[in-house]
Amino acid sequence: MNEPAINTCYEWINHLPEAALLVDAGRDLIMATNSAMGRLIGTDRQSVIGTPCTHLFSDQRPNLIAFTEETLFRSHGWSRDFVIKHRDGHSLELEISSSRVGEAESQNVLFLIRDRGQLRTLRERHDANHYHRGGLLEWRRVEELFKDMERENQLILHAVGEGIYGVNAEGRTTFANPAAERMLGWRIDELMGRVIHRVVHHSHEDGSLFPLKECPIYQAFRDASSKRIGEDWFWRKDGTGFPVEYTSTPIIDNGHPIGAVVVFKDISARREAEGELQKALEEVENLKHRLEMENAYLQEELRAEYHFHELVGQSEAIKGIARRIGLVAPTDANVLITGESGTGKELIARAIHQASDRRDRPMIRVNCAAIPKDLFESEFFGHTKGAFTGAMSDRTGRFELADGGTLFLDEVGEIPLELQGKLLRVLQDQQFERVGENRTREVNVRVIAATNRDLKTEVRNKEFREDLYFRLNVFPIESVPLRQRAEDIPLLAQEFLNRTCRKFNRPPLQLRNRDVEALTSYSWPGNVRELENLIERQVITADQQLDFDLLSHDGDTTFETETTTTPVRHYSSDLLTDEQLRKLERDNLMQALEITEGRVFGDDGAASLLGLKPTTLTSRLKKLKIDARAFRGGDGQPST
Repeated sequence: MNEPAINTCYEWINHLPEAALLVDAGRDLIMATNSAMGRLIGTDRQSVIGTPCTHLFSDQRPNLIAFTEETLFRSHGWSRDFVIKHRDGHSLELEISSSRVGEAESQNVLFLIRDRGQLRTLRERHDANHYHRGGLLEWRRVEELFKDMERENQLILHAVGEGIYGVNAEGRTTFANPAAERMLGWRIDELMGRVIHRVVHHSHEDGSLFPLKECPIYQAFRDASSKRIGEDWFWRKDGTGFPVEYTSTPIIDNGHPIGAVVVFKDISARREAEGELQKALEEVENLKHRLEMENAYLQEELRAEYHFHELVGQSEAIKGIARRIGLVAPTDANVLITGESGTGKELIARAIHQASDRRDRPMIRVNCAAIPKDLFESEFFGHTKGAFTGAMSDRTGRFELADGGTLFLDEVGEIPLELQGKLLRVLQDQQFERVGENRTREVNVRVIAATNRDLKTEVRNKEFREDLYFRLNVFPIESVPLRQRAEDIPLLAQEFLNRTCRKFNRPPLQLRNRDVEALTSYSWPGNVRELENLIERQVITADQQLDFDLLSHDGDTTFETETTTTPVRHYSSDLLTDEQLRKLERDNLMQALEITEGRVFGDDGAASLLGLKPTTLTSRLKKLKIDARAFRGGDGQPST
C-alpha cells in the first residue's frame, strides 16, 4: 500500500464504530487502530500502534497466524475463537471479521473486533424490546416457555445418575438433585443454604482436615476455570465416606464468578475393580517372574548333567533305601540324608520328590557350600531392589521359588550358625521376609537336606543348632558307601558304560569278568562319583577293550589318602577261570529262562528275576547263542 493510501486509512479507521486494527501481517506490526479498540482493552490507542499484533493474542499466536494467512488467501475471514485480555485482567471473548486491504500483493489486514459478551447484551436487549412490543400475550408465551424449560431441566436433573449440586459464591448450597441426596444421605432441605464443604468435604480419606481454602471447588471461583478431580473423598450424613471423582464448573456473570455447579459420582466400584486388577497384575507379574526363574533354574539343572534318574542296584542296602523312600515320599516330612561324598545323596532326594505329591512342582537345589557367607540370606529368601550394594533389582529367593515343591539343601552343614535361626523359623512357620522388605511372605515348601558331616558331633560342639538338627532330621536316610554294596558295582559300571558310549558316540562296550573282578576289589573312596568318572575316562582312552589292571596303581584314579588304602587281594583254591565264569553265567541264565518258561520281559520275566534290563538280558542271550523261545513248552533245553 502506498503512503497516501495509508494516510487515508489512518483517517477513516478512527471513524469506525467497532474496534479495529490495521496490521502489516508481513512484519507483525499494528499500523493503525481506533479509540473503540482502546476502550475495548482499557488502554490508550496510541500505546498500541507500532507494537506486534501477536502481543495482543500472546496465548493464541498459532491461531492468529493461521487466521491471517487465511484472510490473505481468501481476501476475508471470520472467527469466534479468539480471546483478549482487558487491562484489569479479565478475558473477553471476541468475534473478528477480517479483510485484506490494498492490492493483491499487499500484506495489510484490517481486523474488526467485537466483544461477544456485549453482543449478547445487545441481542438480549433487542429481544426484550421485541417481546415488550409484542404485548402481554407474547410475555405469557415466554413465561410458559421458561416454565417448560425449567420443568425439562428438573426432569433432566432427576434422571441423571450422577450427583449434581450448586453453590453460590459463598459456597452455600443452592440446589441438589436426587442422585446427590441418595449418595450423600442428606435431604435437599437439609443442605440448602449450608456451606456444603463443611458438610460433605471437610476431611481427607485418612480423616485429616481439608481446609476450605484448599478445596478445588472454591479454587474454580478464584481461577474462573473448571476443575476436574479424578479422586477425592466425600462424607455421608451417617459419618461414612466414599471415593468420588467430580467436576466443578464456575458460573460466570458479567465476567465475575457467582457460583459453581459440581457434578460427582461414586467410584467405589471402580476403585475396588482397579485394586483387584492391580492385585491380579502383580500376581501375574510375580508368576511371570517365578516362571522365568524356574525356567532359568531348570536350564541350569539340564546343563549340570545330572546322571541319576533311578536307583541302580540290587543289594540289601539299596533295597532298604528304596523302602524308606517309599515310606516317606507320600508325606511332607523333612528328610535328612547323610553319607559320604559321591554316594548319591541327591539321587535319593530326587527319588523322594518324584514319588511325592509335589512331583509336578520343581525340586530346587541349593548347594550351601558354594554360597558366600554374606549372600546366604539373599539366596534363601531373596531381596528387594536397593537392599544392599549391588542389589540392582528384586530377586526371588530359593524358598519362594520352591513354593509348592521341594527344596533340597545340599551340604546343609555349611549354613552359617547365625542364619540357622532364620532357616528354623521358615521350617516351623513357613514364613519369611525378603532382605530389605518388611512384608511377610508365606510358602509351602518341603525340605530335604543332605550332608557328609557328622551333625550330631557339631551339635555337641555348638557348631550346629540342636533345634534345627531335630527339625531337619524328622526322617533320616543314610546313603551307603559303594564299598559296602560291592554287588552293585557291576550293574552300576555297565550302566555308566552304556551311557558314556552313547554320550561320546562310541561303539558299545561290555565288561569282562576280569573287569568286574578289578572293579569289585577296589575300595572306591570316591564312591559312585569316582566309579562314573573312571568309566568315562576308560571309554575315552580305550581302543576296543577296557583296562582296569592299573586301578590300584593309578594315583589319579584311586584318590588314595592317608586313611584309605586299596584292599589286598586274597587268592584261594576256589578261584574260577574265565571259562568257568562264562559257563556259570550261561547256566544261570538258562536256569532263569527255565523258571520263567522262556519269558524275558515283564514283572515275571527272566530279566526281572535276574535284576537286569530286558534289553541287557537279550543282548547277553544273543552273545551266548541262547534262544529263549526254546524254553517255552517246558522242554527246558536250549537250542545252540
